[in-house]
Amino acid sequence: MNEDRQSRSGGNIEKDGSGRSLMERIGQFLQGEPKNREELLSVLREAQDNAILDIDALAMIEGVLQVSEMQVRDIMIPRSQMIVVDREMSLQEVLPIVVDSAHSRYPVVGENRDEVIGILLAKDLLPYFQLGSEDKFNLRDILRPPAFIPESKRLNVLLKEFRSSRNHIAIVVDEYGGVAGMVTIEDVLEQIVGEIEDEHDYEDDIYIMEHNESQATVKAITPIEDFNEHFNTDFSDDGFDTIGGLVMNALGHLPKRGESISLGDFNFRVLRADSRRVHLIQVKRRNQESEPVVQHGRTGAGG
Repeated sequence: MNEDRQSRSGGNIEKDGSGRSLMERIGQFLQGEPKNREELLSVLREAQDNAILDIDALAMIEGVLQVSEMQVRDIMIPRSQMIVVDREMSLQEVLPIVVDSAHSRYPVVGENRDEVIGILLAKDLLPYFQLGSEDKFNLRDILRPPAFIPESKRLNVLLKEFRSSRNHIAIVVDEYGGVAGMVTIEDVLEQIVGEIEDEHDYEDDIYIMEHNESQATVKAITPIEDFNEHFNTDFSDDGFDTIGGLVMNALGHLPKRGESISLGDFNFRVLRADSRRVHLIQVKRRNQESEPVVQHGRTGAGG
């Protein structure tokens, strides 16, 4: 029996202390409920180490698991960085915005950014380029209804809603009903498959998304120099160039989602990471009286 199983697998069978092969352990997890998420991930990572899963497949599985725990506020484009169109704009005023940003969907606002009255699809502008059609343009005639969601909505729930409603964009509101930002279906999918380079991506130089005076979401690839300039800190970039590298060096290992560490006046919490690298980090100004500082090298924030 063992020989038959080995011949079908095409190689040696690695066994644990109980004599179970790796495939038998994976089968046990799939047939029953794993004891916890970390135990499941441990088996999947071992499968990758043994070439049963490739590293890209493992990264996507980890991304799926993380999406079920992340909230919209973790990945949304903040209100201040939204590219919007005013409802009173003419076709000649709208076109430069569409051409310069190269996105396909835009929130349309009224008196201010808290009054989102609809969504403009760039493709709906095409009929007005026919000869003699420009005079008939009225932005309000082609608006799509906006979808509003709370900051606390889980990403897996949002992805399901995007699929069922066929929406590709949603406006994020805070607890007071004000607009906090926006999120697209691509933003959610990128948490699973990694960065998607398309017309929905915002400028590559936008690394820091501020939510309020004390909290921001920062891409792990943010250069330390840019972080220092933005937050008025002086973290050293000796030996590594990015905030992701700073956090990994301070922790001493590739961190998992949810791990956090205090450096200088800030607390860094990993929002998204896979088996290869860190992607997103939440940055909060810490309560200096209650949280210990983990020193990094010879420098610290503000020090």
